Amino acid sequence: MNIRKYQEKDQSSLIDLWNTVFSDDPPHNEPSIVIKAKLAVDDLIFIAENDGKLVGACMAGYDGHRGWLYAVAVLKQHRRNGTGAELVKYAMQSLRGRGCIKVNLQIRTTNTKVAAFYKALGFATEERLSMGAFIE
Repeated sequence: MNIRKYQEKDQSSLIDLWNTVFSDDPPHNEPSIVIKAKLAVDDLIFIAENDGKLVGACMAGYDGHRGWLYAVAVLKQHRRNGTGAELVKYAMQSLRGRGCIKVNLQIRTTNTKVAAFYKALGFATEERLSMGAFIE
């Protein structure tokens, strides 16, 4: 397995991955829009490859105060073999290299399997109320 930064050649494979893993995402999370918007800000998208095929991805962000992980995804047939853990660790090290000392993420409350995955990587539930608003 190889983990590296996203390259333009990865676009269609990354779109396919996110559409597969996040098939129930709302329209505002359409992968091509997210990729374009992210690359306009920075290049913190990481890819996991197995035999040259994109099997996982993670997007990260850093605002100078906190780091964030977004859209961590691994194809079902490549889960439970360390791919997701290595992606998260790679992203966290990249954030650390920028001066980040704390990483946050959000998951759906119904996604208990992924909560256990993150707890095994050292994440803990923090009592917060997550809020959002669309800007019109």
